[in-house]
Order: sequence, then structure tokens, then C-alpha cells
Amino acid sequence: MLEGPDAPVTLEALGRRSVAASRTIALARTEQKNEALTQGAELLGARAGDILAANTTDVERAEAAGASATVVDRLRLSEARLQAMAAGLRTVAALPDPVGEVVEGHVRPNGLRVERVRVPLGVIGVIYENRPNVTSDAAALCLKAGNAAFLRGSSGALESNKAVAAALREGVAKAGLPADAVLLVEDTRHETAEEFVRLRGTIDCLIPRGGAALIAMILEKATVPYVLDGDGNCHVYVDAAADPDMAERIIVNAKTQRPSVCNAAESLVIHAAIAASFLPRIAARLTELHVSLVGDERARALAPTIGTATDDDFAREYLDLKASVAIVDDLDGAIGHIARYGSGHSEAIVTGDLAAAERFVREVDAAAVVVNASTRFVDGGELGLGAEVGISTQKLHARGPMGLRALTSVKYVVYGEGQVRT
Repeated sequence: MLEGPDAPVTLEALGRRSVAASRTIALARTEQKNEALTQGAELLGARAGDILAANTTDVERAEAAGASATVVDRLRLSEARLQAMAAGLRTVAALPDPVGEVVEGHVRPNGLRVERVRVPLGVIGVIYENRPNVTSDAAALCLKAGNAAFLRGSSGALESNKAVAAALREGVAKAGLPADAVLLVEDTRHETAEEFVRLRGTIDCLIPRGGAALIAMILEKATVPYVLDGDGNCHVYVDAAADPDMAERIIVNAKTQRPSVCNAAESLVIHAAIAASFLPRIAARLTELHVSLVGDERARALAPTIGTATDDDFAREYLDLKASVAIVDDLDGAIGHIARYGSGHSEAIVTGDLAAAERFVREVDAAAVVVNASTRFVDGGELGLGAEVGISTQKLHARGPMGLRALTSVKYVVYGEGQVRT
């Protein structure tokens, strides 16, 4: 994109365009925003061939550079994944518009009527790695919540992101809204990423989606407000009162259904009372599925094929077919292990003991706690939020899967009839 006949666009210029678009989007009618999303979904389908061809270019480049299977999986689009992206746009279009929602209200003794009302944040900056579906998910949620989506993807997914963003921008324009409500930064140099996270006065909220290096850069360099989409070292704790068949189904799904994502299970914690019978069984099943296991001394005594785990292994987000295993004496041990090694993302318990489940829910400090189900359900779409812009592992201002309401703020609106303060 050019800012003049020959001059390359600067990041500051893109930011000004995003701010200008955000002012229009903030006032857009719900029907207009829904039309923009619906048009975008139609265009993703109509341009599937071009988008998939662009994605093939990115995938082939990644494979030639020796990228891991995890990276390639996150990068790769297919007809089914593209259809899911379009469905996500339509799902968000069908959700209630949060803008203008009265969160609470009351009348003061002096007759003042006080309300707290949801309003857009403004410009949402999203910086992400090798996930072209994030381009559509983030744009959809930002737009529906009345924000401009200012997107900075990775060099590895650049061609895919450009193709997806072009379709979305055209959809926005067809709805009579500024195309710059969806704006992709095509300069993917590291220096530009650092500049992006320092755009005070432009970006109202920054949401990073990526690995440890990206998060470290945000923590060191960012000068704009941000919400961290952190690591997902997710645990499944198999309690003494667990149904072994249920536990096996949940662990296999949580670990292997899509191991390259943040809500996949990385660590198994097993109560000693059930470990002797359950651990050899689940270890054999996971080995059949090509999952490599490392564990503590007690786990290795029960399943000799398990490798030796270090503290780093227990704390690691593998994003691959690998998991750690620990044996604990009781629920206290499980909660303690998770507190020590967990990343605050998603933690699950498998148990038939209601008291154990309630205590686990109460005492485990994480963005999501799951009882008798897979951690893979900790996802905006699966939890009824539509697409998600990320999963926050911090506590302010949003936590867990970030849907529409997490992309709004509130303002006080006060109605009077001439009251003055004495």
C-alpha cells in the first residue's frame, strides 16, 4: 500500500487511517456491522481459490525453511478451515450487539438516573503469528464490538493474511463502512513489530497471539495497554474417584485432537490411588497415538516407557505430541502441582466426587476450570461467544476467551432534570 504515488506507507499513517475508521465504526448501526460480516463471509467463499493459493505459497515457504509440523499446522488453511472462518463471521453477525448495552443502572435520592453503558474501545491492535484464521476472527469481533481492527501478522503468513484481509475489507466497504475498519500491516520486519506495540494515541488495546518470544517482546517494549494471550500449559487431573473410561476419552481428546493449540492438554496429574491401574493404560493408549511422555519417578515406576521429566518439562507448553505426567497423593498435591507449573490458562479435573470437583473449581487459579470435559472446549466458539480474539491469562480487564464484551469498555451516563450539587 502506498501513501503517495511512490512513498511507502508508514506505520503512523496506517494508524491514523485506523483511528479515523474507528470513529465511524463506533457509531455504525448493528445492521451495517452485520452486513459487513455477512459480505465478508460470502467473499471468503467466493475467493477460496485465491486464498488457498496464497496460503500454499506460505506453507511451501515454511516447509522449505524447515518449520516444525506444529508451525505448519497452524499456518495451513484448507477448504474446511476456510469454511469455518466464514461460518465464524456469520456466527458473530448473529450475536447480540454489545454496544449500547446498559450494564447496570440506578436512581439516586436526588433523582439523578445513573447508567453504565457499553462502548467500543476504539482501535484494537492484534499482533499474531502464523494463524491466518486470526485475521478473520479478530476482524469480526473487533468490528461487531464497534472497533477498528489494526492487524499485524507474521511474515510466515503474509500472503494468506493479505488475501483474507482483502476479502474482509471489501465486505466492509460493501456495507457502506470504511474499509480501513480492517487494516493489515504488511511490513513484517521485527522493527515494525516493536514500533507497532508503542503506538500510543493510536492503539487503545493490544492483543498479542503468539509464543514466548512475542510475549517477552510485549512485556519489554509495549507502551500501549495490552491483554496477554499467554502460554497454555493446561493440566488434566485424574482424581481417585474418576471414571477411567471417561478419563481416557478426555485425555486423548485434550492432547491429540489438535496438539498445536493453546487449549490442548500438556500435563497429566494422576491420583496415586488410581495410578497403578490407570497410568499404564493411558500411557499405552497415548503411545499408540505417537504421544511422547515424560514423568516423575513415581510415574516412571508404573510405566517404564515414560522418560524422565525435569522442572522445565512440567512447566512447558509443548504444542506437540508430548506431555508430562506427575503422580500426587491427594487433591492438595494436584492443586499444588498446578499452582507451581500452570500458566493460568485452562485446568481440568476428572472425578465422580462432587466435593472434589467443587474444591478444584474454587481453589485452582486459572482463566478456565473444566470438570469432566476436555480442555479443548475452552474456546470462544465452543463456549457460545462466537469467534474469539484470544484467551486472556491475565486478570485485567478481561480473562479467558475474549468475545465481544471483552472488546468493549463502559462509560457512565447520567440523566438529570436540572439538579446541581450543593
